[in-house]
Amino acid sequence: MQITEITQNKKDFLSLLLLADEQESMVDLYLDRGRMFVLDDGGVKAECVVTDEGEGILEIKNIATEPNSQGKGYARALLEFVEEKFRDEFTTLQVGTGDSPLTIPFYEKCGFTRHHVIKDFFTKNYARPIIECGVQLVDMIVLRKKCEGKTVKLHVKK
Repeated sequence: MQITEITQNKKDFLSLLLLADEQESMVDLYLDRGRMFVLDDGGVKAECVVTDEGEGILEIKNIATEPNSQGKGYARALLEFVEEKFRDEFTTLQVGTGDSPLTIPFYEKCGFTRHHVIKDFFTKNYARPIIECGVQLVDMIVLRKKCEGKTVKLHVKK
């Protein structure tokens, strides 16, 4: 398994980016200013884009795993990699997501806690309704985790 930073041609990974953020115009808002990492394990399995939001906050703007590779620990490995890589530069790791039973429990298992809510984010910023688990996403839930000065181990299930 290898994690590599992508500095050019980030849109080559658009199909993977759109798994996490369904509207390309929204991806365009952060892709150029973000730092992108891909996880390769016999082919690209997952990606992550992070941005510096100021005040010591590093935000995960996009993280996605190929559908056939989900549940194997690739997204968690990317989160651990990002936390380790930036632990001396940022105090807080932040992610905004829909209030979905697919995503919130994942982030909570990774040590994130709910911080605040951005009301009507998905209904105001997306052209079409976003439906997960049969429920339309309306508000963005922002979760945070303190960046700790610790070494993490990357765990991937085979």
